[in-house]
Amino acid sequence: MRAATPAVTFDSDGVRLLGVLHLPEGEGPHPVVVLLHGFPGNERNFDLAQALRRAGYASVVFHYRGSWGVGGTWSWANALEDAARVVAGVRDKAFAAEHRLDPERVAVAGHSFGGFAALMTGAADPDIVATVSVSCFDFGTATRGLDAEGRRGWVAAFDDELLPLKGTSGEALVAEMEAAGERWSLASLAPRFAGRPVLLIGTELDTVTPAEVHHHPLVPAYAAAEADLEHHAWATDHALSDHRLQLAVTVRAFLDRTLSS
Repeated sequence: MRAATPAVTFDSDGVRLLGVLHLPEGEGPHPVVVLLHGFPGNERNFDLAQALRRAGYASVVFHYRGSWGVGGTWSWANALEDAARVVAGVRDKAFAAEHRLDPERVAVAGHSFGGFAALMTGAADPDIVATVSVSCFDFGTATRGLDAEGRRGWVAAFDDELLPLKGTSGEALVAEMEAAGERWSLASLAPRFAGRPVLLIGTELDTVTPAEVHHHPLVPAYAAAEADLEHHAWATDHALSDHRLQLAVTVRAFLDRTLSS
């Protein structure tokens, strides 16, 4: 059977999420990776989706509620719920059968906010086989000890990214982070990954999620929790602009070890 790239949709709290499935050739059933993009979604990692397809993995890229023309309202919590709904959607027996997917071999991978969402989703769902987080934004770290000046900085930064989003503001997004507090600390999730495969990739030249703040503290936490941990820190920017091939090779090798068989 030939490779295909069908448009797909998933229901999340009555909103139809829009996505695209990158389906490899062959009868399958194929392992599937749910790719979670960041905020607001300018970089969607389609190059990674194509690389995974060439390696025999199906992948789904989709938009969260309230973003890029999708109905509903954008919020961090809504996006987390959407990620879980898409994972459930690719496991649905009818959907999996139609698209030659293996519902028993599902991974999540994300970048920036998507990296946070991947770890949150993987922690909540022990049936997710493997989790990949790249340049993750650790909300718990970002809000811990946040002073007035830092708060104004985050409000302004989020306000600058609202064009493709609906129903939110920089103030609302920071307030949501503050309300979540330590519940959204990525280090605190580590015990839920005991014995489970996790790939953490940090970016050392990153001004958005600098590795010393958002990546390096996670490594000892996940190692101490005895996760099946692989971790890297690369001298590149937030979008991994000059490390895209290395990213694809590294993620593929991780999935070959943890998901392919």
